[in-house]
Amino acid sequence: MIAFLLLISTILACSESAKILVVFPRPTKSHGILGDGYVRHLLNVGHEVTYITPFAYKNPPANLRTFDVSSNFELWPPGLINLKAIMDKKSERMSSVFSIFMMLEIAKKTVTNVEVQKLLNDPKEQFDVVIVEWMFGEVGAGFASVFQCPLIWSSSMDPHWMIMQLIDEPLNPAYAVDILSTCSPPLNFLQRVNELWYQLKLQFLRYVWLDGLEEQVFTSLFAPILEKRGRKLPSYHEARYNASMVLSNSYVTTSGGAALPQSHKFIGGYHIDDTVVTLPDNLKKLMDSAKDGVIYFSMGSNLKGKDLPDEVKISLLKMFGSLKQTVLWKIEEVLPNLPKNVHILEWTPQQAILAHPNLAVFITHGGLLSTTESIHYGVPIISIPVYGDQFMNVAKSINKGFGLSVDLSYTMSDELKTKIMEVISNKRYAEKAKELSFIYHDRPVKPGQELVHWVNHVINTRGAPHLRSPAADLPFHKRKFLDLAALIAVLLLAVYILLKCACTYVCSRFFSKKVKIGSRKKNN
Repeated sequence: MIAFLLLISTILACSESAKILVVFPRPTKSHGILGDGYVRHLLNVGHEVTYITPFAYKNPPANLRTFDVSSNFELWPPGLINLKAIMDKKSERMSSVFSIFMMLEIAKKTVTNVEVQKLLNDPKEQFDVVIVEWMFGEVGAGFASVFQCPLIWSSSMDPHWMIMQLIDEPLNPAYAVDILSTCSPPLNFLQRVNELWYQLKLQFLRYVWLDGLEEQVFTSLFAPILEKRGRKLPSYHEARYNASMVLSNSYVTTSGGAALPQSHKFIGGYHIDDTVVTLPDNLKKLMDSAKDGVIYFSMGSNLKGKDLPDEVKISLLKMFGSLKQTVLWKIEEVLPNLPKNVHILEWTPQQAILAHPNLAVFITHGGLLSTTESIHYGVPIISIPVYGDQFMNVAKSINKGFGLSVDLSYTMSDELKTKIMEVISNKRYAEKAKELSFIYHDRPVKPGQELVHWVNHVINTRGAPHLRSPAADLPFHKRKFLDLAALIAVLLLAVYILLKCACTYVCSRFFSKKVKIGSRKKNN
């Protein structure tokens, strides 16, 4: 009876509605989709969600409260993800340092938003957990500091050294590449050296410069708020390394089997709807009647196909027209002189298209959402990577055998046709995609359920301290045994000095004795 009552009380405790703050301030549609995924799953189990997002909800449900930070779009460089600007090398360089500075500005603009300030300065506001999207900076940890609740980092990418060091150790660059790398394990000697050098270089820059800038912003934004509450702001170091968990928009089908701490959990694919949206009648009829298969071409939600140079659009249309397959091209304009087999779509129900049995190949930009969806539905891909982690994702898809790639260029149409014919004619790409799809789906529960479980677990265990890695509480010099190395160096130096002194003493005695013997022989 007691055991039964304990079981019932546990179930009731887990089913109670919690107050959750979700912070996804990056003004790009793909990241908005990931934030919406958290909100959808948490609302479905009855939690009360407060959502800070640049994408406003028109008719939010009763248990959702949104804070509109769409002004963050003002900080997004207009040519950053423009295809023509990238092809002409006129866009900003998407480096880690550039991304850190850009996300620092977005963090400042988010926290200083008038409505967000009201939320932060209201002493009546309380939350059971804060979920913050990690993106090249940890200033967002201040939300958890204000509300004195557990912090969960949400990562939109495969596990990588920059976020893993927040809960454990940086991943080993011998087998785990940087976010912006163009490589995929296994790495050759030069690639390993390059990955090590990049990690050491950025670690050094963060230590001597970037961390100090972030700490200044963190302190200036959150210290006044906590002073009003009669509390002192924890150090930036303490706040950023105090996360209970990292929930990663990834799975072993894309990331591989790297050693990860218990406080890291895979939830890749949680943004995918459990029920596939029905295709519009005209699109369904088109795909159903495509006896030679369908090619679907989309550069994602952030990149715009209309920004491609006109000569590239013309060459792509000519190339697509030479194929026997039906081509669906997501592009935001009507193109003239369309071949009969090419159909332009300004908006596409991508998941429904990928789920159709007649789809032969998906031509994509290599974003992790699209890559995950292609694995979910078992579709081979051809990728045209453009920026960010797309190069890394594409390299992994090639290594795993379900995709090929084409460089973005003015002359890419001929190579793209060759790769299309290779993927369609060679069954191994489709077979590998189906194999990875089986692995992806062969989980104890669906990724959305996993997300909810671990958020509830953090709430119900007051931060899940039992999952915290001991490495998170050790300073760098202890984790790397630098104190032992220093001790060994001192001992070796002491031994060297003693040996040197002993040798000097022995040699001096030997020569002194030799001189005495020589002088005696002369006297005799």
